Amino acid sequence: IGRSEGAEVIFRCEQLDVDYPVFTTRPDTLFGATFFVMAPEHPDVMRLAHGTPYEQAVHDYVNRALTESTEERGAADKPKTGVPLGRTVINPVTRERIPMWVADYVLMEYGTGAIMAVPAHDERDHAFAVAHELPIRRVIEAPPDGSNDRHSSLPTDEDPLPTGEGHGALPYTGDGTMINSGEFDGLPNREAYDRIVAWLDREGIGNPSVSYRLRDWLLSRQRYWGCPIPIVYCDRCGLLPVPDEQLPVELPDVEDYQPKGRSPLAAAESWVNTTCPGCGGHARRETDTMDTFVDSSWYFLRYCDARNDRAPWDRRVLARWMPVDQYIGGVEHAILHLMYARFFVKAFADMQLLDVQEPFAALFTQGMILGPDGQKMSKSRGNVISPTPIVERYGADAARCYILFIGPADQDAAWSESALAGQHRFLGRVWQLGADLAPADPDPSVAEPPLTSDSDAPGYDALDGDALALVRKANWAIDKVTVDIQRFSFNTAIAAIMELVNDIHRDRNAGAEVARFATATAASLLFPFAPHVAAETYERLTGQRVWEVPWPDADPAMLRADVFQLVCQVNGKVRDRVDAPTGAAREQLEQLALAARGVQQRINGHEVVKVVVVPDKLVNVVIR
Repeated sequence: IGRSEGAEVIFRCEQLDVDYPVFTTRPDTLFGATFFVMAPEHPDVMRLAHGTPYEQAVHDYVNRALTESTEERGAADKPKTGVPLGRTVINPVTRERIPMWVADYVLMEYGTGAIMAVPAHDERDHAFAVAHELPIRRVIEAPPDGSNDRHSSLPTDEDPLPTGEGHGALPYTGDGTMINSGEFDGLPNREAYDRIVAWLDREGIGNPSVSYRLRDWLLSRQRYWGCPIPIVYCDRCGLLPVPDEQLPVELPDVEDYQPKGRSPLAAAESWVNTTCPGCGGHARRETDTMDTFVDSSWYFLRYCDARNDRAPWDRRVLARWMPVDQYIGGVEHAILHLMYARFFVKAFADMQLLDVQEPFAALFTQGMILGPDGQKMSKSRGNVISPTPIVERYGADAARCYILFIGPADQDAAWSESALAGQHRFLGRVWQLGADLAPADPDPSVAEPPLTSDSDAPGYDALDGDALALVRKANWAIDKVTVDIQRFSFNTAIAAIMELVNDIHRDRNAGAEVARFATATAASLLFPFAPHVAAETYERLTGQRVWEVPWPDADPAMLRADVFQLVCQVNGKVRDRVDAPTGAAREQLEQLALAARGVQQRINGHEVVKVVVVPDKLVNVVIR
């Protein structure tokens, strides 16, 4: 929502006899405001420029700025462009006339669409002032010893990124002592912050204020799809809601839902004309429909009690199901659907219809698949990849696996058909393993390890080296894939399955029984990513449907290796690695580390002060 606390300050333009309020989170820097900047969308921009030598330049600049996205305009590395408006405003604390500009780095969405520019203490303002040779006045002096971190916890109007180091570096956004600030000189800026706000309020040129980035939601749409707005208009009674017993208002069937200068519903006259619920006379229905976000803001509540024909939901039922455990969606939902859903849920809670205040317990935002050129897919760029030919050539499983394997699920990634072909080959190897190893009579026991660690069984000692190694690998894969899926690390989960499949191919001496177990395990783990190949491979080996059997469990005994690599450090820096028995005593690990060649070379001629041992991990030798 972007809640910010600060002050609203009045800057007066005498030429037009207009007051312009500015919201600032840094009233302690008011004495450093040396120019005034308005967003291109500000309704007064062209009025201010009218009749000045800059009128045409402002007109052209505004038109150009409005074609750029908010993200493009707000980019930190974007050159700071702007055009003078040919007017001035009065800084209310210094009484100086400061020039007015229009610049695209100021957004109408935040505050009042106009800012006081303080180039000495704001990154964007500083860059703009340097680019256009505007005055810069320091009003907060950094501590001379540099003891105060310049990354202050105080808010900043434009979220500046501090640059420069040292006592005199600008822009400076940390704490310090007020200078060039009249009666407030010498005060710590945090103390001056509150005093200046109180002074503005007393003088009638400002007041404490809270600003939000949130703006009104335009709920109505002039289109056919969407819920009809249940309102009627009567010449006698005015605007009235449709009575509860007449709800829901359903969309009429229309032959043409294309807009023709008015809402498509307006053409359905038999639907539009209705009876006034107040006086019984003629009335007209509202022909706009609701934004589809209205539905998606609460549909998950209906899912919890979908068969309820008496109410949208039963509060007792939702007390069992809500909140939603996991929400997965694109980043574009963060400022629309997620926010609206939270507002709806909070409103329902206030109405005593829900027992929760938040709709979703956890959020995961996935990345976007980009075109082969690394750009967002769009028809205008001609880089949209159609799934149909991909599925026809490689199969749906390969397409799914590739999308999940392409990189971390929370990051964007560019499409590459050559990499997709690699996933197709991998799935072919899984299929071939299933075909080569399938017994004449599929048996569910194939999916069980040849030996178990139960006391009644012979134990894993009966397996030879290659067989034991493959059983260990299968259990390692179970553990890693299980953990990685829970972390949404699908790419590393698939990589673990690939590693297991490679070991099955490589370890030909492990025996058919162990190879079948490992392949059935790989198919079971692969099922969430490549359901067709995995299900058929698993059934070929075991005779069972993979989705009807439990998810495999890793045997803890097989996750513990007999030998591990002991990291050997000298004064905290890695100097060698040696094999060590798992579970070895501290004394044995210390001896192994001190005998390591890399450690010996560093110790030579130095006194060993102490030895720090972290069991089953590392040994650090401290010398002087």
